[in-house]
Amino acid sequence: MVGIDEMLADPAIRAYLLRHIGNEGLDLLERFPPAGEYSDEELAEKTGINLNTVRHTLYTLYERRLAEYRRIKDPESGWLTYLWTLRTDMVYPVIREELERVLEILTKRSKYEEENDFFICEECGIFTFNDVSDSNFTCPNCSAPVKHFDNEMLLGALKRRVAAIHATLGTTGSASE
Repeated sequence: MVGIDEMLADPAIRAYLLRHIGNEGLDLLERFPPAGEYSDEELAEKTGINLNTVRHTLYTLYERRLAEYRRIKDPESGWLTYLWTLRTDMVYPVIREELERVLEILTKRSKYEEENDFFICEECGIFTFNDVSDSNFTCPNCSAPVKHFDNEMLLGALKRRVAAIHATLGTTGSASE
């Protein structure tokens, strides 16, 4: 199992967590007590972090399967208490799944960019060849003339990103899959 300190020492994991839980969430993880279950109130007290921040961070981590809770009911009051634990063992599988999802999206976008010819209207934006060919290469929205749009820079960036993700995942493939 990956420890919190080890997890937070990895720059890629730290950047991933920062994007999702922010600096205050990272502060909570850095101060998270050792193994065990803790209520959100206990975590706020032990870490000195605002209770709302603790709750927001825990729910965000839960949505990404990086935290889980056990619910207990007080027999006298009927109050429910949620006892939270971190799932540091899930950090690599979760990030891998997200990378695979992003890879799929970027691969589809790369294929779309490769298979289409684009034209641009200065006022309305970018259109495909099919969008403007029937209208004599004028904008379908405002009827202004359109110019050819060279998407090679975007296509190159997409292919580089796809290749980098494949390298990270240790898989093979190309942007034209």
